[in-house]
Amino acid sequence: MLYLLDTNIIIHYVRASVTFDKVNANLRLLSTSSKLYVSEVSRGEILSFTKRNRWGERKMERLEDFFSNIRITPISTEGIHEAYADIDAYSQSHHPTLSLPQGMTARNMGKNDLWIAATAHVLRATLITTDKDFDHLQHFFNLEWVKQ
Repeated sequence: MLYLLDTNIIIHYVRASVTFDKVNANLRLLSTSSKLYVSEVSRGEILSFTKRNRWGERKMERLEDFFSNIRITPISTEGIHEAYADIDAYSQSHHPTLSLPQGMTARNMGKNDLWIAATAHVLRATLITTDKDFDHLQHFFNLEWVKQ
């Protein structure tokens, strides 16, 4: 299975949290049959998070070990910019051909979340997140929401 991990899932991994253990048990993320990807945007987000929260050497080593064993997808990957534009227009209910489901209202997404969503779409990956901001995008990719 091909998965794109949202930034919050990486944080749970580094912290060796119960949330990550639960996700790994259910989806077998760390098995050889899973292909794990991260957007380069998530790498930037988490590095900022580590500085703001003054992560120590142990957590930073765990994070670097994680990044050395995962595929990081650049936002310059073919199709991601177009997917970003489609998802942003769709989310704001201004897409020329796609409409939000009945009863759903337009929303502004964070720019980093748009890049992550566009990456999931282009990779045809299941996005794993604890963030509800992606819920309206199941038209674009599969979503595995993790309750904390």
